[in-house]
Amino acid sequence: MKLVIGSRGSKLALVQTEWVVEKLKEYNPDAEFEVKVIKTKGDKIQNVELDKIGDRGLFVKEIEEALLNHEIDMAIHSMKDIPSFFPKGLKLAASPEREDYRDALILKEGLRSLEDVPYGGRIGTGSSRRKFQLLKLRPDLNIVPIRGNIDTRMRKIEGMELHGIVLAAAGVKRLGLEHRISQYFDMEDILPAPTQGILAVEIREGESDLEEIISKIKDTDTELQVKAERAFLNGINGSCHTPMGALCIVKDENVTVYGMLGTENGEVLVKKSIGGPAKEAEALGRELAGIVLEEMKKVER
Repeated sequence: MKLVIGSRGSKLALVQTEWVVEKLKEYNPDAEFEVKVIKTKGDKIQNVELDKIGDRGLFVKEIEEALLNHEIDMAIHSMKDIPSFFPKGLKLAASPEREDYRDALILKEGLRSLEDVPYGGRIGTGSSRRKFQLLKLRPDLNIVPIRGNIDTRMRKIEGMELHGIVLAAAGVKRLGLEHRISQYFDMEDILPAPTQGILAVEIREGESDLEEIISKIKDTDTELQVKAERAFLNGINGSCHTPMGALCIVKDENVTVYGMLGTENGEVLVKKSIGGPAKEAEALGRELAGIVLEEMKKVER
C-alpha cells in the first residue's frame, strides 16, 4: 500500500509531515508513504502582510484541491491554518498529540526577557493577535510587521535591527531550535491562536479504510481542544484582520475554554473563560464565543 501525502514545502511543514509519517509507520509498518510538496498562495506571496492578501485558507486551499482531485491521499496541515469549515467532501481524520501551545519570544543576543527590551524597542510579528496583546504588556513597543519561515524571521532580528520576534513555540521546538527561545508567554499575557501547536490530517469523506489507518495516531485530549477552540473560532466568525485567540485546557473529565477577541485597531481586547464537562467541549466553545461577542458589543457602545 502506497499513500501520497500533500504538504507545504517549508522546512517546518516538511518536518511536521515527516513526524506524522513516522507515527503512522509505527502502526502501519507495511505501508509506503510519499510526500508531495504543494505550493500555496500564502507561500508564493512573501512580501505582503497576510491580512492584506486574503482570508483564512491561504496555506491550505491548493493542498485541499489536490486532495479533492485525487492527486494525493491525505494532507497534513497546521490546524490553525485551516478555515472554520472543511470544504465539502473533505474531513479531519485525526490530530496527534499537541505540541506546546504558547507563543515564544526570540531576542537578540544580550537580552533575556521582554523586560530587557529597551523603551520603544522593535519587536517583529506578522500577527495582529500577538501585536495587540504585546502592546497591552508594553505600550511603548514598536511592533514591526514581518513574514517568512522561522529561519528567515530569525535572521530578520539582525537584518531589520529588531530587538526580537514572537513565534509559535511549537514550530521552534519542532525544528530543534528551542535553545533560541528567550521567554515563553503564559496564556494570561498572550492567548494563542485557536489550535496553535496542533497538526491536522485531512482526507476525503467516505474513505473508512484510510481513516482507520490514521485513527491510531489520534490523541483524545487534543481532539477535545480542537472541538472547543474551533467552535469558538466558528462562533466568532473572525477574519485575519481580527485579533482573536482561544485555548482549551483539559483536566481529568473537565475542560476550561479561554477566548479573546479584539477590535481591528486593537484598542479593545475582551478575554473571557468558561468551564464544564469535557464531553461538552464543543458546546462550551460556542457558548464562550457568544459571551465574548456580547461583551464586545457592550464595550464598543
